[in-house]
Amino acid sequence: MRNRFDEELNSLNTQLINMGSLCEQAIRNATQALSDGDQGKARNVILEDGAIDQAERDIESLCFRLLLQQQPVARDLRQISAALKMITDMERIGDQASDIAEIIISAKMAEKGRFPKIDEMSQAASAMVTESVTAFVNKDLELAGRVESNDDVVDLMFESIKSKLIEEIGKGNDEIAQRSIDLIMIAKYLERIGDHATNIAEWVVFSITGVHEGGIDTKKLTPNGVEEGRVYASADTAKPEK
Repeated sequence: MRNRFDEELNSLNTQLINMGSLCEQAIRNATQALSDGDQGKARNVILEDGAIDQAERDIESLCFRLLLQQQPVARDLRQISAALKMITDMERIGDQASDIAEIIISAKMAEKGRFPKIDEMSQAASAMVTESVTAFVNKDLELAGRVESNDDVVDLMFESIKSKLIEEIGKGNDEIAQRSIDLIMIAKYLERIGDHATNIAEWVVFSITGVHEGGIDTKKLTPNGVEEGRVYASADTAKPEK
């Protein structure tokens, strides 16, 4: 019975990795559509969002089946509960990649352009998504903490891009102003993707420790993965379970 349960938990991890890959691909394709001025690629991002939605439904069904048909112990219950929370954020990441694609289409961004800062921000946000899922699968508290720290980096990127584009708006050219507003919105969606990746990382911490407070200081981690000075919920969650 336990072997069957463990197999399904492994399937859960595999499906989460696949959903994370779909999110990463959506972010990458949306940003590439912007750089290439490729309306067709932007439309494909919107169409492919359905695959992310389906992945959410499949994982949700698996989680409910595990909860109803099995009797998970506290550690397993946290893992399943965290997965249910994570897929909500992952689905929103897919939606925001689609939002970027919709801006590209509605603004008729059909010319190639160089947006190195937005490309850099996209790569950083995408890496946060991948690393947050990896942290869950590997039960890696330190990696989850790095994802949370990297949210500050993405936020600073957004502020830098916004400030630069606001300067462009102030130059008084209507076409440049509208383009700058569209780019600010795209950068904002990337910043929100970073926020969702941070949410995922916080649920990773919960799945390991039983604590969901947000923010973990990796410099204070003891060898068994417990953060010094943190008060844990109960004896069951006093330390990460192997």
